[in-house]
Amino acid sequence: MASLCDKINVDIDNIDRVFAELPAHNVLPKLSMLELAGVATLLHNFYNGVENILKRILLEKGISIPQGNTWHKELLNLSEHEKIISPQVKNQLGEFLAFRHFFSHAYALDLYAERMEPLVKSAFELYNKFKIEISNHF
Repeated sequence: MASLCDKINVDIDNIDRVFAELPAHNVLPKLSMLELAGVATLLHNFYNGVENILKRILLEKGISIPQGNTWHKELLNLSEHEKIISPQVKNQLGEFLAFRHFFSHAYALDLYAERMEPLVKSAFELYNKFKIEISNHF
């Protein structure tokens, strides 16, 4: 059976692959609707990868994953409470959670470059902070 470290490293490798495909934020206004949908999918994949890592760490600590309609938000709160992530990283991830919710329930026609640009611009720096913070837990 793979160790927690091995599992998290697979998630990190997948997120790294997402970032290899993510265009620079200043390119977004030039993209077609179809290309913006692709960028939105990559942002969604990034956030899902982060959630996967947080779930793995919590389960390894013997802590149950939240259930119900608000489990995504509760996962961030629990991860902060357990000192897996800082309040600052939790708040920044909250912006990606809000986008994930929007993306999951909206039409691709409702994607706008100017709304996605701040996320694309901040994603890599946030990811690096996240990796540093979780490194103590696996």
